Amino acid sequence: MALLITDACINCDLCEPECPNAAIAMGDEHYDIDPARCTECVGHFEAPQCRTVCPVDCIPNDPAHVETREQLQLKYFSLTKASR
Repeated sequence: MALLITDACINCDLCEPECPNAAIAMGDEHYDIDPARCTECVGHFEAPQCRTVCPVDCIPNDPAHVETREQLQLKYFSLTKASR
């Protein structure tokens, strides 16, 4: 399942540089996560790095983009292959 950033985001800028898939970017009001690039850090880390650094705990699972761990792993392979 991809993650999303809620309106509770304080735009602290901590999450964006931590994302290994460049899935986080500044939106109109706060940071947004591109579900096509979010793998919840599967393939890179044991836990989503954006959640690890977020001081306000505003990054839940995105119920609109439900994915299994296997699907996230395939997305990781697709993204890393494309970046080589």
